[in-house]
Amino acid sequence: MQIAKKPLLRIEASAEGEGIRLSARGPAALLAGPIIEQINRVFATEKPISSGPDRFIFSTWIPPAPSAAFDRMLSAQVGAMIRRPVPDQFSIAVMKACPNDCLHCSAPSRQGEVLRSDVIKRAISQALEMGSYLITFDGGEPMLRRDLPDLVSSVDHRAVAASFTSGYHLTADMARQLKDAGLYAVRISIDSPIEEKHDHFRGRRGAFQDALSGIRNALEAGLLVDLFMVTSPHNIDSLEEAFGLAEDLGVHELSLYEIVAIGRWASHQDEVLTAGDVARLESFHKQKNRMEGPRVSALPYLLSAEMFGCFAGRRWIHVDGDGVALPCAYMPLDFGNIKEKGLEEIWREMSRYPWFKGRCSCQMREAGFREAHAEALGKQQGIHKDIR
Repeated sequence: MQIAKKPLLRIEASAEGEGIRLSARGPAALLAGPIIEQINRVFATEKPISSGPDRFIFSTWIPPAPSAAFDRMLSAQVGAMIRRPVPDQFSIAVMKACPNDCLHCSAPSRQGEVLRSDVIKRAISQALEMGSYLITFDGGEPMLRRDLPDLVSSVDHRAVAASFTSGYHLTADMARQLKDAGLYAVRISIDSPIEEKHDHFRGRRGAFQDALSGIRNALEAGLLVDLFMVTSPHNIDSLEEAFGLAEDLGVHELSLYEIVAIGRWASHQDEVLTAGDVARLESFHKQKNRMEGPRVSALPYLLSAEMFGCFAGRRWIHVDGDGVALPCAYMPLDFGNIKEKGLEEIWREMSRYPWFKGRCSCQMREAGFREAHAEALGKQQGIHKDIR
């Protein structure tokens, strides 16, 4: 099946065992070859979300194939290889307010004016022009923003749109509106498959039921649903239970991130994942993707230096609720405000930052990086102390 076609390059996908294999044809096939093989290493033993005669959906993190957005993803992979990176992923906090009081919250503030819709749409347009293929709406709680469907509709065919949510206010009506607006996937966060533990981490009774309700509404509306769990020493022993919950609910994917010692968790630097924990996530990822049930994406493994590398500052721009552009949502290094600077100028400065040269795993786990940026990290921690 042909899933991407350009003047100099054609990409075809075929089933191979339980996985998928891509092959390149055309004059540019030699250049694209290493990237295609890297992708094939991931897909070789992993199940997609769905595959059919005319369409593949590998993951909620990857556009469907064939599509213009998938073509752009492949172009971005080649660009990264030849050191012409684009911000593959652009995420923006469209709402500061949130009903939860999470122990690991990294958002700098829940107070003050939210970004105007014209500012958000302008930034999205600039990201699309630069080559982004995944636009993510973040918060706070994005579902509290009444014009969220309108913002989603500003993401055209060149990219797919996703949104994080706790499930709060993800009503049946909102889910239908988001689907009609073109939302590709919703990521509903969970901190534990056990209701009492999830609610404790979220600082609010009823948070777990909100997540379940949001999942059901999203599935009913026909959205792709990703159950997103930030793994820490507090829940890494619950991976099997989290997978079981995802399977019982019928979600499409279980994504596992890792807790970062930033924001409210900055004083818990001894309560982060170890190298052994990351290896455990890799093993879980590989095991579950050979079985029936939802796809599993262990991001610390996929974004390791041995795989695709961390995207922060290399292939990702995150904009916080004040408009400040950051390398990722967990790295509080200020590269300017989108109210005052264009995204292209911000990206030019960010992509040239010395710490973002070469492939690596999450630098927020590295003592050297944290020491070199102690002032910025300390300032962000101070903000969290003030708002608590």
